[in-house]
Amino acid sequence: MDLSRAKRKLDHIRHALGHEHDIYSHFDDINIIHQSLTDLNFDQLHLGTNVGELTLSSPIFVNAMTGGGGDRTLRINRDLARAAAETGIGMAVGSQMSAIKDSSERPSYQVVRKENREGTIFANVGSEASLDQAKTAIDMIEADALQIHLNTLQELIMPEGDRDFSSRLHNIGTIAEIVDVPVIVKEVGYGMSTETMNVLIGAGIRYIDVAGRGGTNFSKVENMRREKPFASFNNWGIPTPMSLLEGRRLDEDLHILGSGGIRNGVDGAKSLVLGAEAFGMAGSLLKVLIEDGYDGLIEQIEHVKKEVKMVMMLTNSTEISELRHCPFTLHGETKEWIEQRKR
Repeated sequence: MDLSRAKRKLDHIRHALGHEHDIYSHFDDINIIHQSLTDLNFDQLHLGTNVGELTLSSPIFVNAMTGGGGDRTLRINRDLARAAAETGIGMAVGSQMSAIKDSSERPSYQVVRKENREGTIFANVGSEASLDQAKTAIDMIEADALQIHLNTLQELIMPEGDRDFSSRLHNIGTIAEIVDVPVIVKEVGYGMSTETMNVLIGAGIRYIDVAGRGGTNFSKVENMRREKPFASFNNWGIPTPMSLLEGRRLDEDLHILGSGGIRNGVDGAKSLVLGAEAFGMAGSLLKVLIEDGYDGLIEQIEHVKKEVKMVMMLTNSTEISELRHCPFTLHGETKEWIEQRKR
C-alpha cells in the first residue's frame, strides 16, 4: 500500500470532520412557497424517482467520501453501505484511483457492493482516468453508474497534485461514449457554471452533479496540509443553489444532481425544487456515523427522508419530480447572483 496516499486519505477524513463550515448557508436564500391546502395522505407518499436510466427508491444518496486508506476507511465504507442498504438509498464511493493503481486497497471499495448487493452504487474516478481505468473502477464494485470528479483547484493546492489538465475533457468524452453505465461528471465542492455544463453537454455528458460550495471545503482541507497555504482560495467556487440555478438556465436533456452543503431534508427538497433530480449528502452523514454510530446514522437518514416527504405534503407534490415545479422565492446573495447572470 502507498503509505503516503493512505495518510492523505486519512488526513482528508480528519480535516473534513474537524474544520468548521460557514455559518451562512445559501440554501437559506430559498423559500419554498407554502401551500396550506393538501389532498395527500402522508403515509401513501413514496420517494421513488428516476434519474435518466437510474431508478432510485429515494432521491437521497450517500455521496463520494472515502476509500483506499486502509482498515479505517474500509470500516467507514462498510457501515455507510449497510446503512444505504437498510434505508434504501444510493451510495457513491470515493475516488478509486488508488485501488486501480494498488490492488491491495480494493477491499475498502469492494466492501460496499458486498454489504449492499441490490443497491444503486456509483463508482468514482478522477478526470485523469483512462478508459481502461474507468472500466476497472466499474467492474471493481459492479457499479450502476460512474462518477468522474473534477477537482482542479484541489489538485492545484495539493502539494503532490496534478498540474496538467489538457487531456481531461477528451478522457471524459471517451469514457462516456464507450462504458455501458451512466457517466456522472461531478465537482468536489466548487460548483458548476452554465458554461461548464454546456462544454460537458458537447462532450456527450447527460448526468451532472454540481457539488457546489457549502459542504466540505477541500481548499481548506488541502491548505491544512501545506506549510504555506493558498488561503486566498478558501472561499472559491459557486454555492450549490446557484449551481442548480445555473443548470436550470439550460434547455437540454440533462439530469442534474445536487450536492454540497445539504444539511437536512429541507435543503435536499430545495435542491429538488431548484432543478436537481436527486441530492447527495456526504460530510454531514460521515460526522453522524463517527459521533453517533451506526444506529445514529440510520436514524438521521430516516429523518431526512421524512423531512422530504413533509415538504411534498406542504407543496401538494404527489411525486418527487413534481417538486421541480413548485413556486419559490430567492433572497440575498442567491437573488443577486441570478440577477447579475441574466446580463
